[in-house]
Amino acid sequence: MSTFLTKAVMDFFVAFGIVVGGAMVGGLGAIVSMQPPTHTMLDIAGRIKIWALAAAVGGTIDPMRVIESNFFDGNLSPAIKQILYLLFAFMGAHMGAELVRWMCGGNRG
Repeated sequence: MSTFLTKAVMDFFVAFGIVVGGAMVGGLGAIVSMQPPTHTMLDIAGRIKIWALAAAVGGTIDPMRVIESNFFDGNLSPAIKQILYLLFAFMGAHMGAELVRWMCGGNRG
């Protein structure tokens, strides 16, 4: 269980860091190019969430392949673990985007 929890926490924070870091550096780029940084940061945070999720779980389609092969072979434990890894990564990416939204003081939508 220790390795599962360790990987889940790492996936969470990798996705969180990608979103927050990408938005922050994008905000710096907006300042350099004379664009409004808060609007740019909010836009980047919303668009980069799916890429943060993919990068956190390995960056390829392999997690989906693990779910498919194990699920259809009747091995539910590895498939459930992989789904939980995806869920943790999604939560990290979403919380990163929410933090950027909070820092920028704006609601998107």
